[in-house]
Amino acid sequence: MALVLFQRESRTVLHVYKPEKVFPQYIETPAGNRIPKRKWSTQMNDFAQQEIAKLPPQKGVRKLTIFGWILFLFAFALIGYAVYETATLPAQRKAYQQEMAEKAAVSEGDIYFGRYRIYKEKGNMLGSQGGFGWFKVVKIENDIYHIAKSTEISDTAKPKEQMNSTDFEQEASAVKAKELEAYTKQFISEDGLIEFNLNEKK
Repeated sequence: MALVLFQRESRTVLHVYKPEKVFPQYIETPAGNRIPKRKWSTQMNDFAQQEIAKLPPQKGVRKLTIFGWILFLFAFALIGYAVYETATLPAQRKAYQQEMAEKAAVSEGDIYFGRYRIYKEKGNMLGSQGGFGWFKVVKIENDIYHIAKSTEISDTAKPKEQMNSTDFEQEASAVKAKELEAYTKQFISEDGLIEFNLNEKK
């Protein structure tokens, strides 16, 4: 009969773990069969504990495998990115709101691509006329916008690059802003008979 002292080790795909504790085990010789602990005598148990006490302190092992390190670094990077996004979110939101406010603002001399409609009767498309092209904000007086049409207006939608964006009519229409957003601006006259829907700024 021989006494064997050993440390248990567990392995997974992610890590390797070996505790500091040393375990005793009796082996029958020469058969090599393990003797169950329930069959140990008091002397066998005492001897095993004495032998364990003679050993220097054992080192435990706890380490990540290569795959474990990859997963750990990925998770760390993901958490770091989430923290960074959370920390910079207020500044990003403020910058975005400022950008949208700037794009929503309309100034004298601004030129936009869009469409217009002139009604014979307010809200009634019958007999109305309109078209697509470029429009220029000629003047702004308080809440009144004076908008002039391009000399080239198309009855059907065409690519903006093919439309004249430099020459405008001398006469401008007086309208008020109904909607001023970053990418869409709607103006309508006091009597509701003239309407401009402007999109992209030149």
